[in-house]
Amino acid sequence: MVGEIEGEGPGILLCHGLSATRRYVVHGSRYLPRRGYRLVTYDARGHGQSDPAATYDYGGLAGDLDLVIDSTLAMDSGGAVLGGHSMGCHTVTRRALADPEGIRALVLIGPVFIGEADADSRWDRRADALERGGPEAFAEVVAENSPGAKARETVYRLARDRARLHLHPEAVAQALREVPRSSPFRSLEELANLRMPVLIVASHDEFDPGHPRQVAERWAEVIPGAELIGEAKGQSPLAWQGGLLSREIESFLNRHSLGPGGSDG
Repeated sequence: MVGEIEGEGPGILLCHGLSATRRYVVHGSRYLPRRGYRLVTYDARGHGQSDPAATYDYGGLAGDLDLVIDSTLAMDSGGAVLGGHSMGCHTVTRRALADPEGIRALVLIGPVFIGEADADSRWDRRADALERGGPEAFAEVVAENSPGAKARETVYRLARDRARLHLHPEAVAQALREVPRSSPFRSLEELANLRMPVLIVASHDEFDPGHPRQVAERWAEVIPGAELIGEAKGQSPLAWQGGLLSREIESFLNRHSLGPGGSDG
């Protein structure tokens, strides 16, 4: 797996979503490293510059996350913050449920899991488009149901640009077919066992219907003390605005005294 570490200070490890790369969590923003954090990101297997895996499911994703934590954050005596978008959100949540030790807080962006695997045919259509037509065809399929020209243009551009970054598009196509059909954990009720501070980032459905706001709201209801934030209606999703999202993460950590100068930092 290929990744990078920026900055010095308390560790924050962020995991990207399905068919994205490590760039697409805070979208290239260096705000957190400049503010005294050590930001760790990596390309999931088969994505970006990382080598493919034999199969793709949340068991494998969680195992890879453990490897990254052990190799980059093991020396953080106070623990680290874990976060992720969509697939990455589910992966870090699985880790927090199975082994919460050493996790100072969670940043959960765009959850979609509602307690059962997703076998919808749209994943096969996206995989087929990527295999047969490349980034442009993939982006067309991703953006086809966007509500309005402005949203469609933005979704198309983001999907096309991230698809162009994959060294192994055939592996991404395989992941598109397999990851949604895997469950990160058994049921939403398990989320009630989380005891660390949790920030949930939601998006309005007019721009990002693939990450329904009601799912994020449900997660926030189940997780004790979870904070739910998002953009104002009509604005571009907070999850797509790396600099602003980074500032929201910093504010959340400061509220819980988890910043570089906090009592736990």
